[in-house]
Amino acid sequence: MTQHTTIPDESPAQTSLWAEPPRTDQLQRSMSARHLMMISFGGVIGTGLFLSSGWTISQAGPIGTILAYALGAVIVYLVMMCLGELAVAMPWTGAFHVYATRFLGPATGFTVAVLYWSTWTIALGSEFTGAGLIMQHWFPDTPVWIWSAVFIALIFGLNAASVRVFAEAETLLSGIKVAAIICFIVLGLLAIVGLLPVQGNTTRPGLGNLTDGGIFPNGLGAVFTTMLAVNFAFSGTELIGITAGETAEPARVIPKAIHATLARLSIFFIGSIFVMACLIPWREAGVDQSSFVTVFEAVGLHWAGDVMNFVVLTAILSAANSGLYASTRMLWSLANEGTIPAAVARTNRHGIPVVALCLSMVGGLLALLSSVVAADTVYLVLVSISGLAVVLVWMAIAASQMRFRRQWLASGRSVDELGYRTPGHPWVGIAAFVLSALSCVLIVFDPTQRMALFWTVPFVALCYLGHWLLVRRGRTEPESR
Repeated sequence: MTQHTTIPDESPAQTSLWAEPPRTDQLQRSMSARHLMMISFGGVIGTGLFLSSGWTISQAGPIGTILAYALGAVIVYLVMMCLGELAVAMPWTGAFHVYATRFLGPATGFTVAVLYWSTWTIALGSEFTGAGLIMQHWFPDTPVWIWSAVFIALIFGLNAASVRVFAEAETLLSGIKVAAIICFIVLGLLAIVGLLPVQGNTTRPGLGNLTDGGIFPNGLGAVFTTMLAVNFAFSGTELIGITAGETAEPARVIPKAIHATLARLSIFFIGSIFVMACLIPWREAGVDQSSFVTVFEAVGLHWAGDVMNFVVLTAILSAANSGLYASTRMLWSLANEGTIPAAVARTNRHGIPVVALCLSMVGGLLALLSSVVAADTVYLVLVSISGLAVVLVWMAIAASQMRFRRQWLASGRSVDELGYRTPGHPWVGIAAFVLSALSCVLIVFDPTQRMALFWTVPFVALCYLGHWLLVRRGRTEPESR
């Protein structure tokens, strides 16, 4: 692994900005580009696409939804180009949390870590419940909690075994989802052009549904108020940054994985939305039934319900697998830098931070409990915060890249020394930051999503206050920048 550490004319303070933090315990670098891409798929392709995409179509209309997903793909691509420069120059576990600490300040880095950890931990609770509910479709006499417990043990075991076992399991689970999406797009396109019969249609459907009710049936504003939901659907791509510290040959693998992941995700998401929008009238789209099932049944595949239940189950388990990994590494990173007790960073002989893993799973179990006993209060607040957290992390990534490049050049180094350069600097970073911020601000105009902003702002303030209290008590010291 090539790593920039020092040059003769740099001061120690300058060098420390991109020198890897000393590790209290070693993680293993054993993941390939294939693993990174499939892990990113695992974090991104989930119930947001399989179940909730119909809601977006009903709100923004067919063309509006395609436009919203296209814009979401642009935003995430801009963010990932920023992350690529950082991750190749500094391939560390915890990635963007450490970058935010170094280039935006320790309090911001701490807040980014807490937001990201809470996002995945909260998701774990709903995913284990969802997996249990799906199993009741086939085993109606078995309580949900038994299946949830089985899947909790399975996901914990996959993460505890080794990084290689986790990565291979995620590759298998993600592969099932990808295969289902490819089949959906191919069969949908055949139905659109009339090569497959569609129930209720005597002629080929064509593109008529796209303009039913006008280009923007609910107004152009509806496109922008759905952007937070769309961006949240794309969340998970940044997992590539989390895996940087456990990736073999990061300078070669990370850029390759970023470009391959984003290209495929754009095709999968926009292609799926295009097929749904053409074959399902937007007034009938919703969340009562997966749009995938609706389309499969329309072309005569009446066993689609069982198949899609299995695919959604794998999507949930895949997201839980990736989520537990991400939250564990974020805790490990906080402990490694001394913000929380160093014991959390301890690893076993397989390079797994078992203490951080157990704490993250406990957090997931608490989220699961709150979803049952306090769904209308505590859990609703947590979910609201979770919805905005990833977009705030994207903003931190963009800001970190711009500060990194400025300080890199100020230290006397050349852009040519960077293993990967964000193209169009600084405009790409600025666009990523501004567009992410707008997708947060615009939800003020949507009453159904406004609560997310109202809860997240005080939560972020509490994170900054929490870091200040930690510093005051001497547990951590602000890092010089």
